[in-house]
Amino acid sequence: MSEAAPTVGKAPSLDDLAALAEAAFQALPEGFRRLVGDVVFQVHDFADEETLAAMGIEDPFELTGLYHGVDLARRSVMDPAPHPSMVFLYRRPILDEWAENGEVTLEELVSHVLVHEIGHHFGLSDDDIDGIEAAAG
Repeated sequence: MSEAAPTVGKAPSLDDLAALAEAAFQALPEGFRRLVGDVVFQVHDFADEETLAAMGIEDPFELTGLYHGVDLARRSVMDPAPHPSMVFLYRRPILDEWAENGEVTLEELVSHVLVHEIGHHFGLSDDDIDGIEAAAG
């Protein structure tokens, strides 16, 4: 793992995961990062109860990330200024998926979740994102 990795035997902290997410974002092409704009990235252990209830999710381990905001495809210059868009990464579900998968590094999984949520910022659906990932190999 990167220098953000915890000491041996300890699960990565919120700060460790935030550092992995920042590294993943910085690894994206500059033009892409510029198009993302002023999205706020946050890492929490789990989504809050209100978010899970609104999404109809009973098991908090089922949600690894979430985009919250008005996506770029639905914004209009006639609309009032939107609240900042936010991408949430959920540490415990990400770690759980990583431990169960065993075929990807934690860095790869964090990058995947981050890019997936950024895709929603651009107005892409889950199916759109899955199709792009399948085409990319």
